[in-house]
Amino acid sequence: MKKNIISTLTFAALAALTVVSCNNTAPKMDDQPQAAPSSAGGLKIAYVEVDSVASQYQFCIEYTKILEKKRNNATSTLNQKGNQLQAAINNFQQKLNNNGFKSREEAESAQMGIQRSQQSLQELQQRLAAELDKEAAEFSEALRDSLNHFLDEYNKDKKYDMILSKTDATSNILFADKRFDITQDVISGLNKRYKPAPATEKKEEQK
Repeated sequence: MKKNIISTLTFAALAALTVVSCNNTAPKMDDQPQAAPSSAGGLKIAYVEVDSVASQYQFCIEYTKILEKKRNNATSTLNQKGNQLQAAINNFQQKLNNNGFKSREEAESAQMGIQRSQQSLQELQQRLAAELDKEAAEFSEALRDSLNHFLDEYNKDKKYDMILSKTDATSNILFADKRFDITQDVISGLNKRYKPAPATEKKEEQK
């Protein structure tokens, strides 16, 4: 489940990843590969494996844990509320079958209470789903921003004409020579630049 979540979000952030080379110069980064070969026509093209970024970029790893924890908490809350509602429905039906209500008004009042609980549960489900969607969107945007900033600096030295994204699940790239793969170089650079937020570090220490 974690892999599916992070892979989907990461693909969304990388799907349109295309970088035009810059003519500006900048200090070279550590651990970069040798100059990449040029493709036909003199273009310098490279690609990044999205799934590898998702599984090895520390930002993705940590944020996946955060999203999964929130998802599990939401599921647990909804299950608890759902069980309470089902118990109330069962109790109502049992009392109704056994003539346990003193009056019709009492039965109708109990039924209305159940309906309010059902509506409240539906609203809670929608709110929690919206919060998770917002959190996922914020992660996707943060990842896209992180990659764009990194590649802007990276490409000042490399001067690629185009950098493409490649994923096992969905990709327009049917074949690519491994000579054009800069995935590990990108992951290494991203992880060197990444500094966890204090809140994230605190959560990790508590585990």
